[in-house]
Parts: sequence; structure tokens; C-alpha cells
Amino acid sequence: MAREFTRVGVVGLGTMGAGIVEVFARNGVDVVAVEISDAALERGRANLTGSTDRAVARGKLAEADRDALLGRVTFAVGLDALHSVDLVIEAVPERLDIKQRLFADLDRVCKPEAILATNTSSLSVTEIAVATTRPDQVIGMHFFNPAPVMKLVEVVRTVVTSADVVADVEALCVRLGKVDVTITDRAGFIANALLFGYLNHAIGMFEARYATREDIDAAMKLGCGLPMGPLALLDLIGLDTAYEILDTMYRRGGRDRRHSPVPLLRQMVTAGLLGRKSGRGFYTYERAGSGKLVPDELTPTAPTSTDGARAVTTVGVVGSGTLAAGLVETFTAAGYQVVPVDPAGELPRLADVDLVVEATADDLDGTKALLAGLGEVCKPGVVLATTTSALPVIDLAMASGRPADVVGLHFANPATPLVEIVRTIRTSAEATATARAVVAALGRTGVVCADRAGFIVNALLFPYLNDAVRMLEADYSTTDDIDNAMKLGCGYPTGPFELLDTVGLDVALAVQRALYRELREPGLAPAPLLEQLVTADRPFRR
Repeated sequence: MAREFTRVGVVGLGTMGAGIVEVFARNGVDVVAVEISDAALERGRANLTGSTDRAVARGKLAEADRDALLGRVTFAVGLDALHSVDLVIEAVPERLDIKQRLFADLDRVCKPEAILATNTSSLSVTEIAVATTRPDQVIGMHFFNPAPVMKLVEVVRTVVTSADVVADVEALCVRLGKVDVTITDRAGFIANALLFGYLNHAIGMFEARYATREDIDAAMKLGCGLPMGPLALLDLIGLDTAYEILDTMYRRGGRDRRHSPVPLLRQMVTAGLLGRKSGRGFYTYERAGSGKLVPDELTPTAPTSTDGARAVTTVGVVGSGTLAAGLVETFTAAGYQVVPVDPAGELPRLADVDLVVEATADDLDGTKALLAGLGEVCKPGVVLATTTSALPVIDLAMASGRPADVVGLHFANPATPLVEIVRTIRTSAEATATARAVVAALGRTGVVCADRAGFIVNALLFPYLNDAVRMLEADYSTTDDIDNAMKLGCGYPTGPFELLDTVGLDVALAVQRALYRELREPGLAPAPLLEQLVTADRPFRR
């Protein structure tokens, strides 16, 4: 029989702490909300009342329920107010020394049977627990921001956490209307271990000027259906918080370079560019704490994407598969005159078109031969586009004999509006502008990137999927819990294993091999489990 928690304490009333207070009070639990000073307490009170007032204004909470909720909260300065609570959860800054001192003090103040919980997102719960004389009663309860909205709680047990404590906290999560995933104490747990490698990779792309911040974010929102792009999400999280999480995971998690903070991140934190909280991060905001974007020196000026574009009225589509058929339909619907051809013998029909799009299988030798043929039959100035998702565009461009005219047009998914426009080091500005204009005429969103394995979407998406397979391979968690963690904790439309089964494990393995082959980064090597499942022709779920 799980214990009944009638009175809980929350220490630290920033955005997260105040959200946790709201979660408990919404569900009929009396809360003692504690801060370090009167000024901090008033800020915390304002955080809570602001959140509940917004919920009332949006029709999510009745006024009477808000008043009852606030009536369950007792605000206090100092830890002594927690002497009679059944459970305490802390949401103080993400520093081990601060949390260890706090837990030592809580150990002294709280009654012997009280459970002590940490909301840490990356620190070792074990190292926090040993600061007390009751490590068996210390547990992680990692809520996600905004706590009243996000359904996930990662319940983190250490090697000494009592089984009864775990069961009691799991039952409490159910009472709070949350979905819990119970895991052991490992750097980053589930969600952050998968999320922050992806975010760090996106920073590296931006640092290398591989693509603009707007194009990186648009690619992941439109190409993967994510609620926010990675750079905008980092601004929301706080770049200082992101740096601390990555640095902790790098030191605790085997020094995987994917978690080593990109130098640009450290430089921005040092310069005080912390994201929304400071008014500037990867983007610039109206004021500190605002989410409203304002233009800055990196903001694109009035649209000039079609400047220098060549006129296109007739489009040749080369291929006989599903993608080629879809492109014929797409270009026709946009008003272009379309010439569909089979690559085996019909290329001379393309002598007078303005644009050629090849949509054949990703075979390097075969596609190079095709581009060489197109280079011979097409009139000068025709843009030659490849829809490849895996081949180096520069290899195809050089095979054509006219590399300045060759560009990649990667239609990420027929169901999405995204097209990745891939420019090589030999692609002319006119060819890129023409591709932008054509993509816009199709009603699609074009993002421009350099010619590198995976382009934007696959280069960010598939290492994240590979990391999820490694997590499963290590027997850290289950496919269902990992999928739930990313859907409920990060707002992803699908979990990594659901997505892998949809995409196809053979496709995932091929992309991951291409990324590893080009970058030679150990962390990008395909997970052995992925290779084994492809060999066995078995999905993650039957």
C-alpha cells in the first residue's frame, strides 16, 4: 500500500519550482513553498500567481479552482518550515555543491521518514544522496518545463534507494496525472541524454556556418514535425543551463564528444548571451524574459532569394519510381510544363528544358553516369538538380561536366513542406537562387545548406536515433519508456523507436554509416544492435 502524501515541500521557486508547486496544489496536496530570502519568495509567488492567472485567462482553470489551489500553498523563507512534510523536492540551481549542502540541511530539518527528492536533470542523484544520513530515502523526480503541462516525470533510483520509496513516488506520479518512467542514475537520464546531443550538434552546424540559424530551425520543425527548432529551444532552456547539462553529461557519461559543449556555446555563456532570460542568445528578443523575437544583424533582410534566378517554365523529371511520379504531379500542379523521362534512353527529350530533377535510386556510379549524360544533352545554363539523400552532391556535380549548374533538391518527405537545397563549393549563386525560386513556386519551404552527409535533417535526426538504440542496447530502459520520454518530456510527435520502425532500420543504418564514414566521429558509429536487427530483418516492434 503506497503511502499517502498529504503535505509536501518545494525548495526553489523559479519557473520550474513554481510549476512543481502548481502541480501538487492542483491535485489537492498541501504545499510548503520555500525560498532563501523574502525577495526570492515574492518572485516565486509571482511566478505561481502569474501561471495560474494565465491558465484562468485561457479557460484552462476556473477562478474558484485557482483560489483553492493558491489556498493550499504556504510560502516561507528558510528550510525550518519543512519540518513536518512527507516529501521535499528541490528545484535549485544545477550545481552539485549547492544541492549537496541543501540535502544535508534537509536531512537535519525533515522528519526521519520524509522522502527527499531532487529535480536535477543531469547531476548524479547518488552523489546528492550521500550528503544525507538517509540515502535510501533519496530519489530523483525530474519534471519537465512547464511542469503543469508536460506529462512526463523521470523517476531516478540509485543503487541504495528503497524499493518502497520508488513505489511510493511512482504512485504519487499517478495521483498527479503524470506518466513516470523509472530509471537508474545515469548522466542525462533518458530525455536529456538524447536531447542534448542533438542540440549540441545543431550548435556545431551553426558555428561552422553550415546553414543559418533560421534554416536549421525550420528544417527540424518542418522536416521532423518538432515543436521548436534546436537553436530556439536552446534559447528557451537557457544557454548556461544547456552548457552545465552538456558538461556534466560529458564528464559523467564516458566523455562522449557528442556531449562535449561546442566552443561557441561556452563563448556565448561567457558573454552573457543566455537566451530568452538575458534577451539575447542565438536570437534576439524584445527584452530579457520575453519570447518575442526582434530583428538583429543576422536576421534575413527583405526576400532576395530569387535575385539572379534563371527563368524556369519547363521541368524535366528523370526517374520511374514513386518519388519521380510525385514530383511530376507536384511540378504540374504548380504550373510548370513537365517532361517525364525514363533514364534508360530518353534523355535527349530534355534538350530544351530549363530545369532537370533526377529522382533515381541512390547509386553513386549510376547517378554519376546519369549526370554525365544530362551534362551532354541539356542546353547551357540549365540547372541540374539531384534529389539524393545520401550521395555526395559534389561527386555528381563533377561528373556532369558543368558543376556550377548542379544543386541538391532533397524533398525530405512527400508529406512535409520542406526541401533542402544543397549547394556544393562549385554551385553558382544563380543555380542556388533558381532552386530557391522554384521551391517557393512549389509552395514549399527551402532551406539552404552545404554539401555534407545527411544535409541538415538527417545529420541531426539519425545520430539521435542511433543514441536511442545504444540506450536500449545498454539495457538502460525499454523501447516504450524511451519513446514516452521523448514524446511526453520533449513534445516530439513520435518516439525514436516508433520513428525507426517507420523509416526502416535498413535506411537508418545506411544513413548512419554515411555520417560515420564522412566524419569519423566515434559517437556516430552505428550501434551494433541496429546492425544486428537489420541483418535479422527484425523491427523494434512486431
